[in-house]
Amino acid sequence: MRRVSYIYSAELERAASQLPSNVYRSKVVHGLVRSLELLAEAASDDESLEGERENTAALRCTIIEPIPATARELEAFHTRAFVARLLGSEEAQEVLSEDSEDGLGSSEEEDERSRKRRKVDTFGLEDDCPSFPELSEYVSLVSGASLTAARALRRGEADVAINWDGGRHHAMRSRAAGFCYVNDAVLAIIDLRKSFRRVMYIDVDLHAGDGVQSAFSTSSVLTLSIHHASPGFFPPSPTYPTPSSSPSHTLSIPLSRGTSSRTIQRVWSEAVEPLRDAFQPDAVVLLCGVDGLAGDPCGVWSWQLGGEGGIGAVVESVLAWGCKTLLLGGGGYHHANAARAWAYLTSVALGRPLPLDTHIPPEFEHFADLTPSFELDVPGGQREDENASDYLDEVQGIMAEHAAKLRDGRKPRK
Repeated sequence: MRRVSYIYSAELERAASQLPSNVYRSKVVHGLVRSLELLAEAASDDESLEGERENTAALRCTIIEPIPATARELEAFHTRAFVARLLGSEEAQEVLSEDSEDGLGSSEEEDERSRKRRKVDTFGLEDDCPSFPELSEYVSLVSGASLTAARALRRGEADVAINWDGGRHHAMRSRAAGFCYVNDAVLAIIDLRKSFRRVMYIDVDLHAGDGVQSAFSTSSVLTLSIHHASPGFFPPSPTYPTPSSSPSHTLSIPLSRGTSSRTIQRVWSEAVEPLRDAFQPDAVVLLCGVDGLAGDPCGVWSWQLGGEGGIGAVVESVLAWGCKTLLLGGGGYHHANAARAWAYLTSVALGRPLPLDTHIPPEFEHFADLTPSFELDVPGGQREDENASDYLDEVQGIMAEHAAKLRDGRKPRK
């Protein structure tokens, strides 16, 4: 029986629900997971129900409350000044008020405001990453949730750990970016490396996992991003797979508009599986961004939830590898569909996938948001899949070369 830990607390849900790019998404997601009876709730004191409770719990996720990350834990990846700014510490005020002696304002007060503004800009807390009142709590809880998940895997308390509020893969070492303030994925990988020799990170978000990929340059961590790329699309990234002449531990497979389950299935079987066979990870971090599903406001891909090549099949494939696995959230801006997807993937993690035509319980608080079908499924879209067969042949060939290099790298040196 697969042991699945679900990282959750009311405080985490409340803080994550204030994320400016996804206000209240966390509340909808966790509410649906609970409504579909996928979580083992706290035990009662009635001894007569003990046997029934144990049987039920075996079919549900065990809830683990996240331990908020400390500044020191965040500094395992992020710079001290950036962490200070995120957590709103006194040190941040000192950093922000440092005299740069290059202000040209008309008064000392204007110079001070200008210097502080430049520092805020330097940390990326503007535009798509504005500061918000709950920022400090959000950063410590979301990153702490992924660290809590990683430690549950390291300690043998779980085979699979889930943090749907995590997956903030664009945050850089000293800068927020792309709706991401802290890179919990990087922090989790660093923590997993304390117990697992080789960690494989797979990112299936619509947007490239640039923050994670830029964080590692070691042969013990393989990062693979399967994403959309086109001129002007965020984040800027090549529109061609990582050349075989490049290092084989930071790999990208960019895909075109209309990417469907058919394309994902082919990429998975012809590229991802050979890479996994060559690398032989001890632990896997899978970032399950759902902004590539049909119906997302991004409107780029036509991916589906279930069926062959769907995101559910991707999760099933990873779990079949038998590695300790951390499942993270990511993008997903149709909140009802994000809730559908992550609830379904939770059931997949448990080894008992819910039927795609499962009706949403009417008592679910956000039932009206799941119109018009009021079912669990997120079917594929009608957009034409623009990924040519010749291009996918090239992807297969290039990734085969990377797989060969990875395999050679694992051979003992004479």
